[in-house]
Amino acid sequence: MISIISTIKIALRALWVNKMRSALTMLGIIIGVSAVIIMLAVGTGVSRKVSSQISSIGSNLIIIMPGSTSQGGVRMGGGSQSTLTTNDADAIERECSAVAAVAPMQYGSAQVVYGNQNWSTSIQGTTPGILEVKDCGLTAGRNMNEQDIRSATKVCLLGQTVVDNLFGSIDPIGQIIRIKKIPFTVIGVLESKGQSLGGQDQDDTIIIPLSSAQTKVFGRTIPGMVRSIMVKARNADDIAAAERQVTDLLRQRHRIGPNKEDDFTVMNLTQVLNMAEQTANIFALLLGAIASVSLLVGGIGIMNIMLVSVTERTREIGIRMAVGAKTWDIRIQFIIEALTLSMTGGIIGIIIGSGGSVILSTIFEYPSVVSPLSVFLAFSFSGVVGIFFGFYPAYKASLLNPIDALRFE
Repeated sequence: MISIISTIKIALRALWVNKMRSALTMLGIIIGVSAVIIMLAVGTGVSRKVSSQISSIGSNLIIIMPGSTSQGGVRMGGGSQSTLTTNDADAIERECSAVAAVAPMQYGSAQVVYGNQNWSTSIQGTTPGILEVKDCGLTAGRNMNEQDIRSATKVCLLGQTVVDNLFGSIDPIGQIIRIKKIPFTVIGVLESKGQSLGGQDQDDTIIIPLSSAQTKVFGRTIPGMVRSIMVKARNADDIAAAERQVTDLLRQRHRIGPNKEDDFTVMNLTQVLNMAEQTANIFALLLGAIASVSLLVGGIGIMNIMLVSVTERTREIGIRMAVGAKTWDIRIQFIIEALTLSMTGGIIGIIIGSGGSVILSTIFEYPSVVSPLSVFLAFSFSGVVGIFFGFYPAYKASLLNPIDALRFE
C-alpha cells in the first residue's frame, strides 16, 4: 500500500515538474471530450426537436389527396383534379373500422382584420373532428359542433400566432374578426403546436366550419368537393389496415376498375415522420462517432509524449530500480501519469463542452441537449484512452535494464 502511494506521488510530481508538456499532452483529450459532448448535444437537440414536431403534427395520420390530371400528355401532379367529397369523408368515418377520426379540409389564405390590426394567415375549413385528428386541444373557448357545420355558422378557432398579432393581451373569445370582409365570431383558441418539419408555423392559422369556408370564404365550383381528407387511425398498429380500408372504399365509391389507376393519393404521414426521426437519430450518432475520432488522436498524443518521457527519464528509472523498485512499480507509475493526464483533460473537456453547447444553442437559436449519458461516456472513454495508450510506454519503461538505464546519457 505504501509502495502504491509513493508511486502515485512520484507520478504526480513528474507531471507537475513538466507542467507545460502535461498541458499540451492533455490538449488532445480536452478537444476530443469537448467535441464529443458538443456534437452529441447538438445531435440530441435536433432529434428531440424533430420528435416534438412530429408529435405536434399528430399521431397515426393518413392524408388523402385528390388525383392528378393530364393535359396534352403532361401530368399536372397530385391535387390537380377534384375527386374527393364530404360524402367520401363521411363514408370513411362510417365504414372503416381502423379509423378513429376524419376531417375533410378546404383551405387557403386570407387577410384577417380586427379593429385597426390586420394579419395574413391560412384559413382551414373543416369539421369538429380536426382537433382529434391533429391531437390538438383548446386553451380557451369551445370547439365547433355539427350545428355550426350544418348552418354554415360564422365562427372560428384561432391559432396562438394569430391571437398575438391581432389581439395582443385582449381576450379574443367572443370578439368579431373579418375574414375577407366577412365577420366571424371567435369561439376558441388552439393549443400552441410550434413549427412543423417544413419550418411552417402551425399556430399561424384560423379554423372555420367547412361549410362556411365553401360557401362564404373560398366559394366552391362543385358542391361537396374538398381539397383533402385527414384521417387518424385508431392506433399505430392499425395504420396499415386503415390505409388499406380507405383505399378499397374510395376505389369502390369512385367506381375504379381493377386495372385502373387511383384518382386519389393516400399518404401515410406517420411513416414519413418516423423516417425523419430515425434520420435525426442517425445524424446524432454520426456526429458522436466523428467526434470520438478526436479522442483517439488525443490518446495517440499521450502515448507519443509518454514514450518521449520514458527516453528522457531513463536514468531516473534506472535509479528507482537500483534502490528496489519493482517492474510493476514502474508500470504503475507511467500508467498513473497517462491516466491522470487523460482524466484531467476529460474533466476540463466536459466543462468546455457543456459551456460550448450552451453558447452554440444561444447564438444559433437551435436546441442542444447535454445528456448525463454523453458526459459519462466521454469521461469514461477518456479514462480508457489513458490506460490503453499509457500501457505501452509503461511496459517499455518497466523492461529497461537498471545498469543500462544508469549508464544512459
